[in-house]
Amino acid sequence: MARRGASGGAGDRKQRTDRRTDRKAARGSGPPGGNVSEPVDGGLAELVPDRERRRAWTLTIDGAPQSHVDLDDPTYLSFEYQRRIGHIADLAAPAGQPLHVVHLGGGAFTLARYIAATRPRSTQQIVEVDAALVQLVRRELPLDPQARIRVRATDARAGLGKIQDGWADLVIADVFSGARTPAHLTSTEFLAEVRRVLKPGGSYVANLADGPPLAHLRGQIATAATVFPELALAADPTVFRGRRFGNAVLLASDVTPKVAELTRRVATDPHPGRVEHGRALADFTGGAAAVHDADARPSPPPPASAFD
Repeated sequence: MARRGASGGAGDRKQRTDRRTDRKAARGSGPPGGNVSEPVDGGLAELVPDRERRRAWTLTIDGAPQSHVDLDDPTYLSFEYQRRIGHIADLAAPAGQPLHVVHLGGGAFTLARYIAATRPRSTQQIVEVDAALVQLVRRELPLDPQARIRVRATDARAGLGKIQDGWADLVIADVFSGARTPAHLTSTEFLAEVRRVLKPGGSYVANLADGPPLAHLRGQIATAATVFPELALAADPTVFRGRRFGNAVLLASDVTPKVAELTRRVATDPHPGRVEHGRALADFTGGAAAVHDADARPSPPPPASAFD
């Protein structure tokens, strides 16, 4: 990962002071006036205002979109993969019931805000390795002080190792470094740690990114199948057919997921998707081998056109 840049001279400090003043004015008086840019450990972070929503922002790092947040309506999920994870969170327990949730990868804390709004009194832990990014998001997009959300600035796998056995109803993995999932978060050993942290009946959800020939995605399904007996995968049909690079959301559990309802919700999204489960998902996996720590590799880099 790129390291955070060194601080500049007097001119740079004045510009940063001017930007902070502008940002404070924007937060207090309606639509933000412009982008907020700041070096973080993972590259150059930018908060780009959404011109159609008064207090909404998209977080990018080195130009790659990471999260979208609407401070006025945290239940609004703009990114399709986040909507699909939101559906899974909605189906994890009866409506409104609090959950214990671990978020591996923080971004702009979008999904933690969503769960806090839809399931008040939930207890959530965010594990985000980029401490500078955490500071930026906390400052510019502050969390509701009433929400039970704790943020740890540490590596996702190391942070997971500090969580007690059987604590979580839901573990959500959305970890990217340079637009790629780190290798040590793709293995059977990593997923064994996830399962240790989950309660019986709990669910693991992962945002996976891949393109033709989908070797990484198929390998991740095979890896999850060695640890969890029940799997489902939600994605755009063109991603399933290997026609373009995109996101797929993997759901893994020791109990049968609510596939029919998840399928209905994903199919009626603004950009409809498809859900595969059971034999159809096994056929899609196509005999791919499970990944272990010894042979793990990062997910493939996205093509230059992926974020156009």
